[in-house]
Parts: sequence; structure tokens; C-alpha cells
Amino acid sequence: MAIKPVQQLVDEAKAQLDNLTPAEAKRRADEDGALIVDIRDVRELQRGGTATGALHAPRGMLEFWIDPESPYYKEVFSEDREFILMCASGWRSALSAKTLKDMGLPKVAHVETGFGGWEGDGMPVVDYDTFKSST
Repeated sequence: MAIKPVQQLVDEAKAQLDNLTPAEAKRRADEDGALIVDIRDVRELQRGGTATGALHAPRGMLEFWIDPESPYYKEVFSEDREFILMCASGWRSALSAKTLKDMGLPKVAHVETGFGGWEGDGMPVVDYDTFKSST
């Protein structure tokens, strides 16, 4: 049995998404009230920090945090705002954003170049200890 390559899945997801540059994601957060959601593993945040003002929602819990029927539901995801997902390089965030769209979340996008692109473009980053103390 042939397995569909992950790159194909990512490409198919991106074809249905709003793929944002770090600058556009930051602009939407600053000007439009969008929330950047970092879906990377906590160890990734501990190593490199995260985008200033981001919410951490681990990839493994994301669908459960979105679903109001789930015992793990997080109220923040019922807010009328755009949610911009970010992972390390834009692959997990593309697949996750597509899943959230499929679940019915109306305003979802992702940072196409991920946290690597965010840092590379000089966007603001907060270290993990500072991030944890603010949540």
C-alpha cells in the first residue's frame, strides 16, 4: 500500500489556507487582534522561546482545546478573532490549520515559514522563562 507523502498533504493543506509571512501575521495580531498560536512542543519553546504575545497550544491537544464538547476545551478559542498557527517551519501549522478549518473554526491561518522564518525576519521573540511567567 502506498502512503501519501507528507509534503503532498502539506501542499494540499496550503492550497486551502491563508499562508502568511511573519510580517503579515504580526500586523494582523497588532492591528486586527489576531492571536498567534504556537503549536510546537514545549521543549521547542524552552530551547528558543516563542513569538511575543503568542498562546502555546501543543499540537497534540489542539483539536481537543478547540472543541467545545471536549473536556479539554479552552474558552479562548470561542473568541471572535483570527487564530494564526505557527510551528517550526510551517508544515505542522499548515496541517493543523487545515484540520481546524475542517472542524469549523471560521478564522484560521498559519505562518508559512514558521518560527524559523519569524526569527529570521527579526520579529519579536520572548524567551521561555519570560513567556511562562506571563501566562
